[in-house]
Amino acid sequence: MATAFCAWLRREGVRVAPFKAQNMSNNAWVTIEGGEMARAQAVQAEACGLRPVVEMNPILLKPSTERTSQLVVLGKARRHLEGTEYFGNFDAMWRVVAETLDRWRARCDVLVMEGAGSPVELNLMERDLVNLRPVRHLDGRWVLVGDIDRGGIYAQLAGTWALLSEEDRARGLGAIVNRFRGDLSLFPNPQAWLAPHAPGLEVLGTLPFRGDLQPEEEDGLSAVDEDRGEGETIAWVRYPHAANLTDCQPWWDDTGVRVRWTDEANVLANARVIVLPGTKDTIADLRWLRARGLDRAIEAAVKRGALVIGVCGGFQMLGERLSDSKGVAGEAGDEPGLGLLPIETEFLAEKIVRQVTVEWEDERWDAYEIHMGRSRMTSRAETLQTVWDGGEARAEGVKAGSVWGTYLHGWFESPRLRARVATAAGIAGHRAHPVPWAEKRHAVYAAMADHLVAHVNLEPVRRYLRL
Repeated sequence: MATAFCAWLRREGVRVAPFKAQNMSNNAWVTIEGGEMARAQAVQAEACGLRPVVEMNPILLKPSTERTSQLVVLGKARRHLEGTEYFGNFDAMWRVVAETLDRWRARCDVLVMEGAGSPVELNLMERDLVNLRPVRHLDGRWVLVGDIDRGGIYAQLAGTWALLSEEDRARGLGAIVNRFRGDLSLFPNPQAWLAPHAPGLEVLGTLPFRGDLQPEEEDGLSAVDEDRGEGETIAWVRYPHAANLTDCQPWWDDTGVRVRWTDEANVLANARVIVLPGTKDTIADLRWLRARGLDRAIEAAVKRGALVIGVCGGFQMLGERLSDSKGVAGEAGDEPGLGLLPIETEFLAEKIVRQVTVEWEDERWDAYEIHMGRSRMTSRAETLQTVWDGGEARAEGVKAGSVWGTYLHGWFESPRLRARVATAAGIAGHRAHPVPWAEKRHAVYAAMADHLVAHVNLEPVRRYLRL
């Protein structure tokens, strides 16, 4: 919804930018300056026609275990900490948010601030960085979005309204019912039902769900997106700490392939391509892989000629050894890898965060790296490709027969590269969508704005913004 508002306001000629004070996600983006931020705000920046900057998401929490997350502040990774420790630093974190909000005052006309969860969780309101506090700080206005797909839409809207203070109610521009499935005529007048229970809260419209207007999932992938397409299987291993799951999205518009996330060995046994994606805790997920017997399934796949590709943490797992004696990237340990690529990886406290330009044959496109491990070759091997980094070319990745490894996120965005992967895997029926994924996203943003205008009364927003 925030992305749709960004796209609509940009089309209205407004200088608009996105913002989310605090995001918890392992789907991260790297800015040109080498800062780390949530992909959700990077997507929203694209919808605004802006280059992503870390000030759009000043605090990012990247879960690494059930109790701990890595704290990223204004693009720079700090240490891992538990929730109680993070909440103990609330005042310092709010200062970061408030100072960043103040800098936005002169940089745009409208700041579209995405919330998180419910703004009226009574036990959390005093330490909530992301919902009402930023709105109050900027003397802004809010739109309440209810998700009818989850059920209980009237309880969502009326309950939130009832728990808001009079001061916060006065900042409301209305509510939107989102993600409606089915015949819209069966939900003709939600305002009439809501009015007795939330007097003063106007329902601005109901948005039908559109599966083709989903540019990114903030925290991972929806259940629908974990198994898409028809044809030969490209299996993505779904380990517990999998990160940057959106790397699979460029395959969705291709034909002749089925993109399937799995943690089952029998699925890997029938896959033509197996992808080991990034992870927030490489050693823990490697141990999980072995406990489920997936290591044996991957080795068997290589023997039968399937193509195995490791991305970032998955690349590290394919090597001979991984060493993280201090646990700087998650679980500590010195662990043998899968032994399918001639590399060893050591994890260091300093994180590599950078954008690069990939050169594959005669095509170039942008990708990025986010990792704490440093890998070195243990014997001579073929490199996968050339990347341009700060104006200088260097070799990147490793290729050993049907096992490939790269540190690059966004690597699959090239239609030509996906076609090359399918050919190497023997998938004869694959046809890559000719439009690069980055270009396709812009068409999605435009369609999201159209959808918003078609189904939502935007006049209260127009009046407030004097459009």
